[in-house]
Amino acid sequence: MPACHLKPEDKKTFIGAVGEELVRRHGKQKYYKPFDIRRAAESRGYPVDIHCWAYSIFTTPQDFKNLHDAAGEACDYAAMKAEVLADLAREGSFEWIDISLSWLEWPDIDLSSLFDWFDFS
Repeated sequence: MPACHLKPEDKKTFIGAVGEELVRRHGKQKYYKPFDIRRAAESRGYPVDIHCWAYSIFTTPQDFKNLHDAAGEACDYAAMKAEVLADLAREGSFEWIDISLSWLEWPDIDLSSLFDWFDFS
């Protein structure tokens, strides 16, 4: 299995677990720092080769770019975020979504089963 590859159902579990840990540790934020995302993923037992999926959801586009540039990796923030959103909602493509939005600003998509631990009010 290539690095960064996750089945859709595994992405859902991974993003939910990392998001829950981030909110538990740092409260509700539009974006988190890559270091905090990495710590949250590691604390839940996830290997470093899949952390980029969490970075695409929980960090800013610029932090994502800086992180991958420093590592000499070519990862596409918008493409990864769109893929995660499509997998999470199991609704095909999210071409109409503004990919630069934080995870708290997503439109009305029923992701309640993913973020059932999070109070959106």
